[in-house]
Amino acid sequence: MNRALPVAVVGVGVAIAALAQSKDFSPPPPAWQVALQGTTSTAAGKAIVTSGKGAAIACAGCHGANGIAPPGTPFPRLAGLPMEYVAKQLFDYREGTRPNPMMAPIAKALTDADIASVARYYASMDPPAAQTGATGWSARARHLARYGDNALAIPACIDCHGSDATGGGPILPPLGQSASYTTAQLQAFRSGERHNDGDTVMREMSKRMSDADIKALADYYGGR
Repeated sequence: MNRALPVAVVGVGVAIAALAQSKDFSPPPPAWQVALQGTTSTAAGKAIVTSGKGAAIACAGCHGANGIAPPGTPFPRLAGLPMEYVAKQLFDYREGTRPNPMMAPIAKALTDADIASVARYYASMDPPAAQTGATGWSARARHLARYGDNALAIPACIDCHGSDATGGGPILPPLGQSASYTTAQLQAFRSGERHNDGDTVMREMSKRMSDADIKALADYYGGR
C-alpha cells in the first residue's frame, strides 16, 4: 500500500528542484560589462576623448587624437583595443585596483556610461599598421614571445595575447605598445604595484623574468 509523502517532505523536494535550476550561484557580471551592455553610443566617448569632461581631461592630450600616442611618450595607444579591455582598465583605475596618480582622478570623473562610450569609441578606431622589417630583436625575446621558458614556468606571450593586432580575447589586449610602456607595466606587475590581473598570471610570470628579459620583450613588442 502506497503512502503519501508528508507535505513537508514534498515541499523540500520542490525547493531542492527549484534550487538546482536557479541561477543564484552564477557570479554576477563585472560592473564594466554591465556598463558596456547599457551603452552602445560612441558620441559621448568621442566628446570626452577630444574635449574632456570636468576633471577628466581630454584623452587625446596624452593618447593622441587618433588614439595613437606620439613616439617617445610613456602613454599607450588605445586605438583599436577591445572595448572590454579599455572599459575594465578605466573601472580598475577608478576603483584603485590599478593604481595610477594620473588616471585615477580622470576615471573617477567619469560615469559608467561615460566609460562605456569611451571604450566603444576607441574600439571603433583603426589600430596602427603592423611594422615590418624591424631589426634588433634578440633570439631570447622571440623565444619568450613565441614559446616561453618552461624551465622558468614562463608561458609564451602569444598563448594569451595572440600573435596579431586582434589580441587574445576581450580582456587580453594585443601587444605592441612602446618599449617604455611595456617595460613600466611588467615592472609594475613584478613589484605588485599593478595588481588587476585577477588570476595573478602577470604578477607571477613577471617575477620570474630578469631585467634583461623584460627589456628584450619590451624592445621586441615595441618594434611591432
